[in-house]
Amino acid sequence: MNKINWGIIGCGDVTEVKSGPAFNKVKNSSLIAVMRREGAKAKDYAQRHNVPKWYDDADALINDAEVNAIYVATPPSSHEEYTIAALNAGKPVYVEKPMAVNAAAAQRMMNAAKDKNVKLVVAHYRREQPIFKKIKQVLAEKTIGDIRFARLEFYKKPLTKEELQIPKTAWRVDAAIAGGGLFHDLAPHQLDLMYYFFGEADTINGIALNQEKLYNADDIVSGNIVFKTGVLFNGLWCFTVNENEEKDYCEIVGSKGKISFSIFGEPKITMTVEGKKENFLFDTLQHVQQPMIEKVVDYFLDESPNPCSAEEGVKVMEMMEKLSKSL
Repeated sequence: MNKINWGIIGCGDVTEVKSGPAFNKVKNSSLIAVMRREGAKAKDYAQRHNVPKWYDDADALINDAEVNAIYVATPPSSHEEYTIAALNAGKPVYVEKPMAVNAAAAQRMMNAAKDKNVKLVVAHYRREQPIFKKIKQVLAEKTIGDIRFARLEFYKKPLTKEELQIPKTAWRVDAAIAGGGLFHDLAPHQLDLMYYFFGEADTINGIALNQEKLYNADDIVSGNIVFKTGVLFNGLWCFTVNENEEKDYCEIVGSKGKISFSIFGEPKITMTVEGKKENFLFDTLQHVQQPMIEKVVDYFLDESPNPCSAEEGVKVMEMMEKLSKSL
């Protein structure tokens, strides 16, 4: 194999800008087929993005002889089914986050990849973006000293009644499809970064509540993680604040100073070391998954290591489950 010919299962909103176009912008990579159960939408996507083939059946795409790698971009409830089907066909998989609806499903996906000896990557793509690679470097070089703790605050206004009537929004708070509420949709990126920065977790505990009762899933989560490195993490996610109180903030504090940043907002790091403040600004990426897709292609071509393994994906799923224990 000297080129990756991609097939996308689930060419929905996430693939329009964040990922889809990047498959044709990466070296030794090409998007040649897409699939969606509604054939008309798959055809429309293919025509707009100049993709040669479209399908309304996942098995047909998986068994297309020209497709040699699969990107699973459906809602989480079908990640396991499509991932294992592709692995059984001997085709490497790049699967969206969250890896699955729960850790048990993620474990089965990981086991299938091992049993078939086929490559599997989880789309925790922020770890390959320049801003987060810089944070990783700062921590490794101990610029802010020995790390003491990390603190994350993530607050969003509630979904409106109108938004909850829109299928592409409503599924994100349907536990049967998404595994939980908005925490399960957004926290995988945040928790994977903590794993990327600090390594294995030692102890994890948390509380989740459904305060507003707008939907049948938790809307507030609070928890703590002690990593094996001794770093303490504290996080609070609330999805029912007033819009004026929305917040996306993370800080990592060390013995010499701290760094603060947003995970979903402006690509900027503020670093304070022994009282001196410095800002690092990064370009906004047109396709946020492109740096990760580059690494995935290299991995599938045996040119670099796995940028986010199934084992790491399972660990993040386990972190989410332990943090979001409902009362």
